[in-house]
Amino acid sequence: MSAEFSIILVNAVIILIAYVSVYPKLAGKNLNKVALFDCVASCLALVIVASKYWGTSVEFDFLMVELNWFWFTLLSYSVIEIPVALWYFKASFTKGS
Repeated sequence: MSAEFSIILVNAVIILIAYVSVYPKLAGKNLNKVALFDCVASCLALVIVASKYWGTSVEFDFLMVELNWFWFTLLSYSVIEIPVALWYFKASFTKGS
């Protein structure tokens, strides 16, 4: 498994658990709570990836741009999260509003 794929997998699992299980129970429709919990979730992804790549000179390919582990994790997390977040907000604010 490539390093890029493993980071993308970690990000996808964290986002899936957050938006399907944690956010509906703990944040609901409260945007401030969702934002706060999302900061925690993205920091969790960074901590997990840092535990493996901190201090290494491994470069990650992101759309033909070489990035270090921090920026690759943050950008890939954002790219995965945006459609999921839009789905969550659409589902929570149209359901029973």
